[in-house]
Amino acid sequence: MYEREYAITRVIDDKTVAEVSSHIRDALNTEGFGVLTEIDVQATLKKKLNVDRKPYLILGVCNPSLANRALEAEPPIGVFLPCNVNVYEGDDGAVYVQTPKPTMMFGLVDNPSIKPIAEEVETKLKRVIEKL
Repeated sequence: MYEREYAITRVIDDKTVAEVSSHIRDALNTEGFGVLTEIDVQATLKKKLNVDRKPYLILGVCNPSLANRALEAEPPIGVFLPCNVNVYEGDDGAVYVQTPKPTMMFGLVDNPSIKPIAEEVETKLKRVIEKL
């Protein structure tokens, strides 16, 4: 329902956003990623706009080694960091886990040394999402 060409997507029918969020943190750790930021979109929009939304988390994740390599090769690439992983409840009641495809996102950068780093990040993030 929410799958997009620019994102890696996994649909989970039998868990809540809170359950998936807990599992994804463990899966991220196994691939060398840590969660740097967490935005609870549901709570923020309720507080700021008094809008009711289904659960929606945006996790800002980083693999320090890969981030360092990318920044060394292309300092402005920090505009794409950290990588976002979204965990949210869709209109169909399923939980969606999505992250932008680094190969597409970093493909905007005209620097050939970034491509292998983007491919490595994408491979790791795909494994994270497959583990859920």
